[in-house]
Amino acid sequence: MMAAMASPSPRQPGVGFIFITLVLAVVGFGLLIPVLPSLIVQLTGGEVSSGSHIYGLIMGSYAFMQFVFSPILGSLSDRYGRRRIILIATAGSACDYFIMANAPSLAWFFVARLIAGSTAGVLSTANAYIADVTPPEKRAQSFGLLGAAFGIGFTIGPVLGGFLGQYDIRLPFFVAGGCATVNWLYGYFALPESLKPENRREFSWKRANPVGALLTLKRLPAVFGLAESFFIMSLAQSVLQVTWALYTQHRYGWGPKAIGISFLVLGVLTGTVQSTVVKRVVPRLGEARSVLLGLGISVLALLGYGMASHGWMLYAVMGIGVFAGIAGPALQAYITKHVPANEQGAVQGVYSGLQSLASIPGPLLGGWSFGWAVEAGQPEWLAGTPFFLGAFITGLAMYLAVRTFRQDRLNPPAAAAPAGPG
Repeated sequence: MMAAMASPSPRQPGVGFIFITLVLAVVGFGLLIPVLPSLIVQLTGGEVSSGSHIYGLIMGSYAFMQFVFSPILGSLSDRYGRRRIILIATAGSACDYFIMANAPSLAWFFVARLIAGSTAGVLSTANAYIADVTPPEKRAQSFGLLGAAFGIGFTIGPVLGGFLGQYDIRLPFFVAGGCATVNWLYGYFALPESLKPENRREFSWKRANPVGALLTLKRLPAVFGLAESFFIMSLAQSVLQVTWALYTQHRYGWGPKAIGISFLVLGVLTGTVQSTVVKRVVPRLGEARSVLLGLGISVLALLGYGMASHGWMLYAVMGIGVFAGIAGPALQAYITKHVPANEQGAVQGVYSGLQSLASIPGPLLGGWSFGWAVEAGQPEWLAGTPFFLGAFITGLAMYLAVRTFRQDRLNPPAAAAPAGPG
């Protein structure tokens, strides 16, 4: 199968190619954000509290499969190239969306999410692709462009999903499946391979299993130390992501259209910051300070979301909170500078696996804490509980990052050399 996916084109790889891939992937995912929680609540009888719990379980099952398979996909990309893994991932997404579009029961949602989780490799492989084609001193800017791709995807996807969901709540799932299919076709016919033959290494199950892959990072102290912070940061983000649609629908009475518009605004702001601010701020402050600044802003934004008593206040918080987006590109740039060329895919797979691992308890924490907060008799302000929890968790991630940066500064690593084939 890997041979059948060999590139038909001699095009030179570049950031622009993977940018298009990521935009299409995020548009497909974004289409479902305004409607997926509502559809699950609908299938559970329309009760928000119990629907929130089921939603958390469905998203947690996806995250568990991604945790198990991300290191495998990352190691395979170091052996067979980035393009082939992207083709597998986009095919899995298409299957996921079309199954959910036709799912007659909640059981089929679990099946779809399990398939999607076991093939979810677009983002981690895109990060490795960037490391392949970009010199170290320009990686923060390139990772910022990937953040801009997210911004564009979240500008288009949720708004379109909210609009289509007004006519048929399942229609966005069919359109998302179409986006994933187009993405696969683009990957097969247009996306060039980025990993040079001399930077490839043999596949090893020792590195590919989640625990073994994480333990191999111990010889890269800064990368291993930041893994803790990244895991905690991802946990906070997953709490926010799983709760947003439920929170705004309950507290402000927003429907799919209003939720989609909120993501439109967030997407425009995010794309602007990632494409313009990152390339100016990160070189000036340095990657470590940029990560800490972004995390600090994130703490304040999460508190603001949770305390907003009116819907318009969320937009005011967004105007400040969007600058937290400098943390991600800065962190990725810092990590890739400490990783040999033939291990970028494996390390990105480990980090993607950690993000997935965080997404197992994250949806449960978000969905269940929100379900508890909106039970009959609870005060209105308690609906912001998942955001207060996210702020505390992000503060912990900030502390762990400070500790790692300090240790790395006191004990700077030698230049990263390629690892052996074993």
